[in-house]
Amino acid sequence: MTSTFRKRLLSGEALIGTWAKTPSMINAEVLGRTSLDCVCLDAEHAPFDRAEVDAGLMALRAEQMSSLVRIPSLAAEHVLSSLDCGATGIVAPHVRSAEDATALVRMCHYGAGGRGYAGSSRAAGYTATKMGEQLSRSGLNTTVIAQIEDLEALEQLDEIAAVDGIDCLFIGRIDLTVAMGAAGPAEPQVVAAVERICAAGRAADRRVGMFVGDLSEIPRWIEAGANLFILKSDHTFLLEGARRLREEFDGLVDQTR
Repeated sequence: MTSTFRKRLLSGEALIGTWAKTPSMINAEVLGRTSLDCVCLDAEHAPFDRAEVDAGLMALRAEQMSSLVRIPSLAAEHVLSSLDCGATGIVAPHVRSAEDATALVRMCHYGAGGRGYAGSSRAAGYTATKMGEQLSRSGLNTTVIAQIEDLEALEQLDEIAAVDGIDCLFIGRIDLTVAMGAAGPAEPQVVAAVERICAAGRAADRRVGMFVGDLSEIPRWIEAGANLFILKSDHTFLLEGARRLREEFDGLVDQTR
């Protein structure tokens, strides 16, 4: 599968995805049938094991949906297994320094000291793809996203953004809120930090992504330079759908009284 996701992201196109919080290949398959630009399996905050990540990625690839995996931690084995299973890209949590960012890029790409090669993986077509073709395709398409969510990262923001091979800075606004001891993500110091990250991305010609709870903020952050929005989740869709059904049903029942 050849994905255009990275090319679209780097072009600055506004992209929308969602989080998959349920380790279910059926949920992934359903989300894969939508018109979203990507689905991100959240293996950091949801109980995905390696087999469940594998199954989710298989389902998304079957529907030709670009797939990201937010890995549990910045560890080479999480990156390797997700990419070998066929992920389009990696969202790495808690990238705190330029050293972390450099290590992440190395883990995501083939080469000396980097991602190990296996022609037997799904990503390589289970030996059906020639090694040279796989190396080239992976280099062009693998999307490397560093999540900025710590006070230490804010101190090294320009250095992180300058690391060659980082495609996108993804703003972990809620973790920043907690780290700052702020009452909520709309507090001025949190918003100022988000603005700083957007500015650092622009200055280094890196794309910027984020989650926002209030969708009315999206035009503001697009203007600030963000173009990747991973919004809501399969859990949210279930809750919102059930709530709407309840409201519609109760309204119809009221008409009969």
